[in-house]
Amino acid sequence: MRVGTSRAPEARDAHRAPGSRHGDLAELGIDPDELPDGLVIADEHARVICFNAAAERITAVRAADVLGQRLDKALPLEDLEGRRWWQLTDPYGGLTIRVRQPERNLLLPGGREVLVSARYVRTRPTGPIRRVVVTLRDTEARRRTERSHAELIATVAHELRSPLTSVKGFTATLLAKWERFTDDQKRLMLETVDADADRVTRLIAELLDISRIDSGRLEVRRQPVDIGAAVGRHIQAYVAAGQPADRFLLRIEQPLPALWADPDKIDQVLSNLLENAVRHGEGTVTIDIKPSVSPREGEDTGTSVTVSDEGPGIPEESMNRVFTRFWRGSKRGGTGLGLYIVKGIVEAHGGTITVGRARGGGAEFRFTLPVGAPAYLA
Repeated sequence: MRVGTSRAPEARDAHRAPGSRHGDLAELGIDPDELPDGLVIADEHARVICFNAAAERITAVRAADVLGQRLDKALPLEDLEGRRWWQLTDPYGGLTIRVRQPERNLLLPGGREVLVSARYVRTRPTGPIRRVVVTLRDTEARRRTERSHAELIATVAHELRSPLTSVKGFTATLLAKWERFTDDQKRLMLETVDADADRVTRLIAELLDISRIDSGRLEVRRQPVDIGAAVGRHIQAYVAAGQPADRFLLRIEQPLPALWADPDKIDQVLSNLLENAVRHGEGTVTIDIKPSVSPREGEDTGTSVTVSDEGPGIPEESMNRVFTRFWRGSKRGGTGLGLYIVKGIVEAHGGTITVGRARGGGAEFRFTLPVGAPAYLA
């Protein structure tokens, strides 16, 4: 079994020690270099006997340079106040009832921050230390998550402020000066309040969807879905709202396979894609629905829906960010969460979604869904 790139004599002896932590890994057929986190193990004399590949990557130190060294020299950690961590914790001379150090942020030489936790392996309860097992994790992934959460909070606060300010302003004005306004003025104010309340409701629904997608709890309640009729309803709603009927072209290739999906969530996908094409695109919005190869193993056919427009399209350098949080194709409003939710819904159905450039030069979104029949119909 390879450990780092070299092993000192002390390391070889410890590796052979019966019941050693390192030996346990060998018995399980696990190479420490295959572990995703950094692993550093010191023996009863505080000498490093294991320094895996992830530890090399995180610390930028070669295993060959530290195997056999004292743990505090091989891994000179400091806390965020600049104090030497091994002197503070003193695993070999400290409390004999201590068995671990919980995960905390510490600093490597040069100021790089890492997440460190330690386990003290004793020969018996309150006995001398036999092994100190240290795990290292890079903090960059956690920082990205924290930044994403901070951006989400900032975006939500910004998006909520505008409609809530409007609702508060109009309701306060109506309550204070009701008799001074005509019926038409009152109706206009109340319609504005109603529209802003709908905007807040949509935002809250988006946040709930994001929470369910991120936690893997997005539920799909499958029913038979007529995807052509669903698209037709959305087109009729746009026409009723003032869009010219000839702006939309719906093409359906028959026969379509039976589709079992969550009708509400598929409506949400269609709504986002069509709104994106109408708001950010130009010219004719074309919707093609046709049979396709199923993205799910064990099924021959699925259904694909392509929504394309004739606008400027999406820049090539932005293609890989379209389905991420907060991506906006233009500065014309929106939270930048819609396409992220669309991708989550499609994937929850076992489907796939892609973005590209349409023949007319605009944006083209294509999602493919498996038949998705419930197990009792299979």
